[in-house]
Amino acid sequence: MLFKDIRDYQISFLGLFLVVGIGTRDWTLRPELIGVLIATSLVSQWIFSWVTGKEQMLNLRSALITSLGLSLLLRADHWTTMAIAAVSAIASKFLFKFGDKHFFNPANFGIISALILTPDAWVSPGQWGEEWWYALLFAGTGGMILQRVGRWDTTAAFLGSYSLLEAIRNLWLGWTWDVYWHRLMSGSLLLFALFMITDPRSIPNSRIGRVVWAFCIAGLTFILRNYFFVSTAVFWALFVLAPLTILLDVLWLAPRFSWQEGDVALASHRVGTGGELLTLNSALKNQH
Repeated sequence: MLFKDIRDYQISFLGLFLVVGIGTRDWTLRPELIGVLIATSLVSQWIFSWVTGKEQMLNLRSALITSLGLSLLLRADHWTTMAIAAVSAIASKFLFKFGDKHFFNPANFGIISALILTPDAWVSPGQWGEEWWYALLFAGTGGMILQRVGRWDTTAAFLGSYSLLEAIRNLWLGWTWDVYWHRLMSGSLLLFALFMITDPRSIPNSRIGRVVWAFCIAGLTFILRNYFFVSTAVFWALFVLAPLTILLDVLWLAPRFSWQEGDVALASHRVGTGGELLTLNSALKNQH
């Protein structure tokens, strides 16, 4: 399987996870609501692109990835809730920007919007159970994406720091290690770490910025989950700390990511010189 655009891999793998969820575990998945979510996301992407005068650069891959991510994580009883989540997710890319970069993860913004604005939205933190083969599936497919976009540092920093904090707490409380593994072996947590927190278009551009950002999200997730007992802590942590991306991009300058693999290679080649950095930033502007 060879795709020209890296997002084609994401679409394929997220679609695979959706099929796995329907076929083996999650009977709360409702095909009609998934259809509403996907259709609303695609239409919203087209409308916002037209309103902002960017219809010539319209690419529906991003909207499809967002809708698949929402389908995997968000649950609701009514189609209106899914529509609200989809519209909010796509709108966040166009409304909450610093320069030409949106700083909220669209799928995460849609989840939080649905949780706040509707009475029936919910997220299942451990919907795939704790079997090892799920972890291997997510890690293997996620690894293929991260290898191509070069964002392994973000996943490693988040999972490493969060796992360490949970291990220290486990030792402090004198719990057995099966409790520790139960807290870490969550399909939603792995999806978040491999596919959501690594979205290269909304996270810090520089490596050091991404590592600092991932540490902060892990710390806030740990606090919210263990001291405020928020089951969706990881999504709230990402939402609250998303604007921190702006500060980190200012503190540590680096080229902005482009989805086309040729541009990724170009970015890697040109990092380090001021003139080339400005040239590259200009070339990668206005891409969604």
